Amino acid sequence: MRRLIISLLAMAMLTACGEAPPQLDQIKERGELRVLNRYSLTSYYVKGNDALAGFEYELAERFADRLGVKLKVIVPENLGTMLHMIEEGRADIAAAGLTVTEQRKELLRFGPVYHEVTQQLVYKHGNIRPKDITDIVNGTLEVVADSSHVEQLQALQQEIPELSWRENKELDSRGLLELVQLELIDYTIVDSNEMSANQSLFPELRVAFDISDPQPLAWAMAPTDDESLYLEVVDFFHDIEASGELDKLIEKYYGHIRRFDYVDTRAIHRRIQTHLPQYKDLFKAAADEYGFDWHLLAAMAYQESHWNPEAVSSTGVKGLMMLTRSTAKQLGVTDREDPEQSIFAGAAYLASLYSRLPERIKDPDRTWFALAAYNTGLGHLEDARVITQSIGKNPDSWSDVRESLPLLSKKKWYSKTKHGYARGSEPVRYVQNTRRYLNIILHHEDMTTPAAPSIPDVDEKLPAAL
Repeated sequence: MRRLIISLLAMAMLTACGEAPPQLDQIKERGELRVLNRYSLTSYYVKGNDALAGFEYELAERFADRLGVKLKVIVPENLGTMLHMIEEGRADIAAAGLTVTEQRKELLRFGPVYHEVTQQLVYKHGNIRPKDITDIVNGTLEVVADSSHVEQLQALQQEIPELSWRENKELDSRGLLELVQLELIDYTIVDSNEMSANQSLFPELRVAFDISDPQPLAWAMAPTDDESLYLEVVDFFHDIEASGELDKLIEKYYGHIRRFDYVDTRAIHRRIQTHLPQYKDLFKAAADEYGFDWHLLAAMAYQESHWNPEAVSSTGVKGLMMLTRSTAKQLGVTDREDPEQSIFAGAAYLASLYSRLPERIKDPDRTWFALAAYNTGLGHLEDARVITQSIGKNPDSWSDVRESLPLLSKKKWYSKTKHGYARGSEPVRYVQNTRRYLNIILHHEDMTTPAAPSIPDVDEKLPAAL
């Protein structure tokens, strides 16, 4: 309290002398960090359970917690407005996956680089794939206005004068991807992380080629003489990188994105329409009873059986949730092909595995561990965690343990374990696929929901594209 009083008196004296207090002190005095963001799978979105999520959002939330203030998210109408707002100091930080470019560095101050992306030209599968930038001069290319993509095209236009494009102030990258999918335009340009995150939602789209070298992403701030906020941002990124927290966050949002499976992705989009409605209420009821998100149970069931209640594997597991005879008997299931019994038993078994993991393991890692155990058994999972610890990595981190699980098929390693040999790559693929299906189901639900939920302490202005 004494420090606070002294700080307030000092600020009052500075104000009385006509000198504004440092920006960092103003934020703490205000009790609120004003952050500009954008609606995107890579930045900020509302999940199916009305919870806020997104890589950039979680970074900003951690920074606000560090300062001991509330986070206020502001979503401007378009990218150009965002850049003007931060340049004019109408917000504290723009945390929206902004690419650091030479033109932007003249107007903004950027924090430390935390990720890299490459600009990619996107077209629709089935059309002729352009081999280089000269192949698109007769097509319709549309990009987000005021984006780094415009700067890149302007540089390319110096060598290819006939290159032309349209700048869209209304749609974001996802909106333009949808236009390509609908064949309303021929091409667009998106960052590689955006394309990876959206690929499963637009299975017809393909990357033709990269149009840039890897480019850095960073938070942007107003270019003032006051460096208090900037220096705090620098310290923040240094600390979360040193602690491994940044790597964990990257794994959380990008760890499940691997090789794109066109056929499989097309199949789940069809079955969301034809099969999922039959079982949605059962997934919701089981999720309520056992404390899970119903979308997760639905994603598990798709991974297990593609929502086929009569599915049977070569090893004898059966039903929507592919229960073994012993598990079904243990859980009182009399008919493994009965959807209701299968779904509730699968949820109960997952809940049992989840509860038997060490208390110190927190979500989302705890959920990924439970999924892996559902596939391979808790004993083999524990063996992999022991191996992980023995090689100096974190046995409570899914990103570390998933690297150890494949070792269970190698005699050098499984001969030293309690439960012996296991096809350790299978639970890794199981979790990876389930996370991918979960992402597809969540965003399919989001795209078909009539109205967005009301979120406190967030300024929401949905772009026209959404």
